[in-house]
Parts: sequence; C-alpha cells; structure tokens
Amino acid sequence: MLDLSQQRITVTGGAGFLGHFVIEALKRRGVTDARIFVPRRKDYDLTKEADVVRMYDDAKPDVVIHLAAEVGGIGANRDHPGRFFFANAAMGLHLIEHGRQRGIKKFVQTGTVCAYPKFAPVPFNEQDLWNGYPEETNAPYGVAKKSLFVMLDGYKREFGLNSAVIVPVNLFGPEDNFDLHTSHVIPALIRKCIEAKRSGAGHIDCWGTGSASREFLYVEDAAEGIVVATEKMDEPKPINLGTGSEVTIKNLVELIAELTGFTGELRWDPTKPDGQPRRCLDTAKAKTLLGWEAKVDLRTGLQRTIAWFNQQDRVREVVYG
Repeated sequence: MLDLSQQRITVTGGAGFLGHFVIEALKRRGVTDARIFVPRRKDYDLTKEADVVRMYDDAKPDVVIHLAAEVGGIGANRDHPGRFFFANAAMGLHLIEHGRQRGIKKFVQTGTVCAYPKFAPVPFNEQDLWNGYPEETNAPYGVAKKSLFVMLDGYKREFGLNSAVIVPVNLFGPEDNFDLHTSHVIPALIRKCIEAKRSGAGHIDCWGTGSASREFLYVEDAAEGIVVATEKMDEPKPINLGTGSEVTIKNLVELIAELTGFTGELRWDPTKPDGQPRRCLDTAKAKTLLGWEAKVDLRTGLQRTIAWFNQQDRVREVVYG
C-alpha cells in the first residue's frame, strides 16, 4: 500500500466540490499542505499541453489525482457536447502522457457513471461498461472519460504506469454547485424549493416525468473511496463508488420538498428529457478491492446539504444585506 504521507500529490480540481473533500481525506492520512499541489485554472489550462508541461515542472508530483472536469446537468450537456468531449479528453490525454514521461508513481482517474451504456443491466456492473452506447444527452462527456480508462490500461501494459480508475455515481453534498443551469439535480432542486418557499411561490417546475431513477453518493464518502484507491490500486480496473440503492426523481423531489419545508405543487414538464432511464451501481468490487462502503444515507446527506446551503444564504445576508 502506498504511503501517501511521503508523496508529493497533485490534485487537479482540488479547489472544486469533490476536490475539497479529497484534500481533507489526504490530510487525515498525514499529507501536509506542502506536499499537496492544486493547479488553479487561472494559472494552468489543463486542456493545453504547454500548461500541463508547466504544471508538472512546477509541482513535480509523485502522484496525480485527476478530478478536474467540465461537466454539468442535462441542460449544460445538451448545450456544450463538443466542449465537454474535447475538454475532458484533452485534460486526461496530456496529464497521463506527461505523467508517464516523468515517471510518476501513480495516476488516479475519476470517471463518471455517464460512461455506462444507456440500457446497461441494473445494477451497473463494471464488466458492462462497453456493452452499449451511453445515454445521448451526456454521451460526449461519458465517452471522453471512458476513453481515458483505455489509455491507462494501455499505459500500464506498455509502460508500467500504475493507476487507479474510480467510477462514482452522482455526487451531492455541502459546497456543491447550486447554479440552476449548470448544476446537477440535487443542488438545483434544493435551491428551487428553498427559493420557492421564501418567495411564497405556489409551485416549482421539474424536468421530465419523474420516472427516471438515480443513485446518489455523499461527497465525503466518495472522497474517502478515491483516496483509498490511491493507496491500494496499481491497475486501472474500473471500480464503482456508490450506495447500491436507487431513488426515482419523483421521490427525490418529494423528499427534498419535505426536508426544505416547501409545500407547493410539483409540476413536471414531460417535454424536457429524463436522461438515462435508471442508474444504480453494483458496488461489490469496491468492498472487495478497497474495503470501502458508503456510510451516509440519502436523507442524512440531504439534511446536511440543505443546512449548508441555508448557512451560506445567512452569510450572504450578513455580508451584503
């Protein structure tokens, strides 16, 4: 097992939602601030090879945990399919190749549940990743990420590059992106419900029919799984991270409305896409290979996330009110 406390670790996307919690998990293992490097976008555009080279020159990492991504909800994926494919593929290609050239000890690739085929058997098992095409609205993002799994497999076999590949289900939690256009479903719904309650609105609008199902993983659980994989895995075998349980979007909206105290009407717009019909992961491999299981259930995670969002609003009222 790799002793992370003795490594120089670059965490791309380390200033983001998931990255914050991954860094906290690294610190719990004795990794000091001096050994953690977080490339900021204003300083390094990781879609550009020259910036990746400069980042490696500056950071000199032993380990790279690649979390950075350009991603969003159904609307953002529909608006920017070309950008999402290019940005996610380019970042991975440059980071893996130049990491290999410099002899890094390990590269950790965070994938996406969007890589799974649209009609994969539920629960999704890692062996089914290539048995079909992803759901169309997020296929460019999913395929770009999945291509990096193949790259790492090739680099392990040809160059001996140690790596790990983690496939988390939809994440949520404090510090998430709550922008209504670019966010994922949970933060968008939390914001809609809270703002509707405060304004006295009689309803909120929800995309699709509510019949699609999703699985959600609390961000701290995901961060712990990624760091455990960094310690334990040397081969890029995709490993699902999830809870192994699914919820329909309709039931999710009803739960968020209950927890936020919104009692108005939930209006569904069937002209908007539902996305992939079902998502639920088989997490047996994570338990077997990593000894990892999710600890925070959906209701508890939602309560914590709603409390955090409300606290941020109170801070804004004090600062800007």
